[in-house]
Amino acid sequence: MSALFHAGISGARGRMGRAVSQVLDARDDVVVAARFDWGETADLSLCDVVIDFSTPEASVALAKACVERGGPALVIGSTGFTPEQDAEIEAAARSLAIVRSGNFSLGVNILIGLVEHAAQRLDARDWDIEVLEAHHRRKVDAPSGTALMLGEAAANGRGVDLPDVRAVPYDGIHGERETGRIGFASLRAGGIVGEHTVLFASEDETLTLSHSAIDRSLFAKGAVAAAAWVRTRRPGLYDMQDVLGFRQA
Repeated sequence: MSALFHAGISGARGRMGRAVSQVLDARDDVVVAARFDWGETADLSLCDVVIDFSTPEASVALAKACVERGGPALVIGSTGFTPEQDAEIEAAARSLAIVRSGNFSLGVNILIGLVEHAAQRLDARDWDIEVLEAHHRRKVDAPSGTALMLGEAAANGRGVDLPDVRAVPYDGIHGERETGRIGFASLRAGGIVGEHTVLFASEDETLTLSHSAIDRSLFAKGAVAAAAWVRTRRPGLYDMQDVLGFRQA
């Protein structure tokens, strides 16, 4: 266990907020100093770090409030940000230590590394890439933040920018698949926690890399680990590759 610290939970009554609460309450090195939702007030000065699973709008507002107060550090797990909202978070990270990730799972972050290495070694002229994801019916954004992270990893492996090679969704008569494109497909149904698959397909063979989330507590545990790590860091925008030591400083 790390030294005692004080944490806040933004989006505390949401599905992930409740999961984070359970993980924090089970630890003896954390004091939960604030639990709040969008539109509610909280004394941020009581917190060393706030874990935020809310909405992009709420995350941006929280980041601005933390900048105005000179802290605390943030762990942001919200997804579905617009480019303008991304820029707001990046601006806040000039004053705050922020860990932001579309997925806090150790397994997913290892998958990201595998996808990048595979894409680097499999020629885009011969291998198509499709990112497939499935989540519960209540998830409002698609593709998921994790699917986009996997797409970014594949694009990085090929030395290209994802917006330049991202395929439009397949629907109707769209013609032959364009070489070098990275496609996405999303499914929303029932209570699926999270399924992600990256398919590499050539004319002769397919390679499938996948991850299945069994219980959302795994994301909460990762977010709490990120909170313990980021509360002592210098201002900057970090992700789970930093937290897990996969990226050299």
